[in-house]
Amino acid sequence: MTTVTLPTATAPVLPLPGRYAVAPDRSLVELTTWYGPLPTLRRRVTLTDASLTVPDALTDPGELPALRFEFAGLDQADGTPATHVALTTLTSDTVELLDGGRKLQVTGDLNLRGVRFPALLRFRVVERADDRLLVVGTARLPYRLLRRATGFRPGRLPRPATRLRLLVAAEFA
Repeated sequence: MTTVTLPTATAPVLPLPGRYAVAPDRSLVELTTWYGPLPTLRRRVTLTDASLTVPDALTDPGELPALRFEFAGLDQADGTPATHVALTTLTSDTVELLDGGRKLQVTGDLNLRGVRFPALLRFRVVERADDRLLVVGTARLPYRLLRRATGFRPGRLPRPATRLRLLVAAEFA
């Protein structure tokens, strides 16, 4: 008796080429400040816009996929309403496919108060199809470096923090 190994069909990692957006009711963003192992502040942030651009491999062989997120209310230290606060953007430089496409590693810049701060997001692909992509991921940022570079404070009251975690869940369709 012999064993035959059949080739497995590999699902596409990203949706078909095109530009995909996130509906406002199909996303969740949360900012958490941590002091060592303890969370000291947790609050929701509004995702005003998010887009995923998947290039066509035949027409643009060297172009990489691009992600862009816009947040309102991330930089809300003085207690102003989220509608009056400037937008904070996170733009990808590179998007790497890891673990056979089950994970995405996104390096990019967080543009906060006009200062570009490097950020690394690690996403887990929850579900994918030809016309949509559902991801959940986090960015961990060192609080002291971010505060020195941009003057960022996570809330009105001073709270101890060593790092920030930005949790993003979005459905691109």
